[in-house]
Amino acid sequence: MNRAGFLRLLAGGIAGAWLATPLRVASAAVGYDFWFTRLRYDSGDWDVDARMPSNLITSLIDYTGLRVDPEEHVVDLADPKMLLAPFCYLAGHKLVDFNPAERRNFERYVRNGGFVFVDDCNHDIDGLFAKSFERQMHSIFGPDALRRLPNDHALYRSFFRFPDGPPATGFELNGWGDDLVHDYLKGIEIDGRLGVLYSNKDYGCEWDYDWRNKRFLAEDNTKFAVNIVMYALTA
Repeated sequence: MNRAGFLRLLAGGIAGAWLATPLRVASAAVGYDFWFTRLRYDSGDWDVDARMPSNLITSLIDYTGLRVDPEEHVVDLADPKMLLAPFCYLAGHKLVDFNPAERRNFERYVRNGGFVFVDDCNHDIDGLFAKSFERQMHSIFGPDALRRLPNDHALYRSFFRFPDGPPATGFELNGWGDDLVHDYLKGIEIDGRLGVLYSNKDYGCEWDYDWRNKRFLAEDNTKFAVNIVMYALTA
């Protein structure tokens, strides 16, 4: 199933009851093409990089013709409301250990056309967040589901062009975390489309600054965030 067909949604808040309404119909009903959903999970520090969402939202308004909700929405991963989101963000530094409801919603959302961008704020492939999140993905989707994305993946040309793959972050270049520049992202594909995008590059912190300070940058580093969202909405 592609995202044009998207999710079957929980109806009326009654668990287990499904509607055959595509996500884009649901988004049109509230007047927006996109709203930013941060996933709150019980085990770790989900509330990181607080200014990043407003920065990303500003870029979407500046560069695209999308009708963008100006507010960030924080939704429990265990809440069926998260199944309505066109895009979800999950990040942190600490343990990722989904409870049964979180695990059920994460799997249902991804398998039915959802898109989750997951960012390791430690920038450390041997850190607690990375190891525990990858363990969760192996358990839910299988040991070989999480794979490196090639640098010619559609993600890197969904709006702006990134011919060399994922742009480096200042944290990588300054020796933060594992002191490596990760020249790849990982993902989980379902039926030929990307459902989970996973980064050890700490993009959330890279984009965690007041959007009004963007004018001081030689190059807007949130352009790649625009690509991620546009891929999520159109792939």
